[in-house]
Amino acid sequence: MKIHEYQARQIFRNYGIPVPADVLCYTVREVEKAAVEIGGMVVVKAQVLTGGRGKAGGVKLARNLEEAINAGKQILGMTIKGLTVEKVIVTKAADIEKEFYIGFVNDRNTKTVTLMASAEGGVEIEEVAKNNPEKIIKYPVNPLTGLLNYQARNIALQLFGNINQAQKAASILVKLYKLFIETDSTLAEINPLILTTDGDVQAIDGKMNFDDNALYRQPAILAMREPDEEEIQEIAAHEKGLSYIKLDGNIGCMVNGAGLAMATMDMIKLYGGSPANFLDIGGSSNPQKVIDAMNILLSDKNVKSVMINIFGGITRCDDVARGLLKALEIIITDVPIVVRLSGTNAEEGLAILKETGLPTVSSMSEAAKKAIELSKR
Repeated sequence: MKIHEYQARQIFRNYGIPVPADVLCYTVREVEKAAVEIGGMVVVKAQVLTGGRGKAGGVKLARNLEEAINAGKQILGMTIKGLTVEKVIVTKAADIEKEFYIGFVNDRNTKTVTLMASAEGGVEIEEVAKNNPEKIIKYPVNPLTGLLNYQARNIALQLFGNINQAQKAASILVKLYKLFIETDSTLAEINPLILTTDGDVQAIDGKMNFDDNALYRQPAILAMREPDEEEIQEIAAHEKGLSYIKLDGNIGCMVNGAGLAMATMDMIKLYGGSPANFLDIGGSSNPQKVIDAMNILLSDKNVKSVMINIFGGITRCDDVARGLLKALEIIITDVPIVVRLSGTNAEEGLAILKETGLPTVSSMSEAAKKAIELSKR
């Protein structure tokens, strides 16, 4: 689960991390009122669940009231990576001397929470990792002790030459780790963490993601959820016992098992296609899951063909075939479908599908090639 910057900033404040005041605005009139209230130079920032807002023109410095109003007019309603900006925050502009990056992330390689810090703040950390990886400090945190004060100071001293500034940054690091653990985060980052011209250290932007499996014990976090259209679909799929993630391709995939689903997407890419989703119907033999899965797949207007790849173990291929027949009785579609069934009751399943005229193949590579071919018609 992701949250907006304005929500992350509020969590930071709750844990004592210094963040400049901001006002959430939905209209240009509210932007004007906020700019008057804050006074002086302000920054108007788009609130959408994606990065790259500054590059897209979604973050603007306003030196006076007129510029703040114009920024509100330009940003509200604009589209950033396919997302419409419906709200902005207005915050006081800071006198920035230097920008830094700090963040905590679940690291599968070290099997710990890893602290990442860099003096190259204000840009996407992925770009720094790609072009200047040596400029990123990575420190795995011992889960039994957490981030200790002296460890935080050692990291901060590598970023800040001044001991007083390093002490302030170290305090922020300890607080950021605490909130990361207590909110069941998978990512908590401040980018940029700034040093002001008068020697203060502040967080002026924040990003947080949370573990979906832990939301049951985080009611306050869950209440912050503002799902976009894709997330609504993913949540609905989860409630039906399906694992679904939308991608940018045009070949819909219905598979049983996460490993097979990943292999299926790799196979599609290998032969020059592009998967439209990850969709795992799991090990159940309930035909209703197939109906629900087809509804989700065909609701994506980008899908030009569907590849069904089932390896029957616990899942019975004949149940999948029956579910597919029922789905096609309910859903009227001209999207071509190719089916590969293998394993438990595969022969029975193929016999059920024989009269439908749906293309059936015996191997995964054949299925991928056929789905790509059908997507081009």
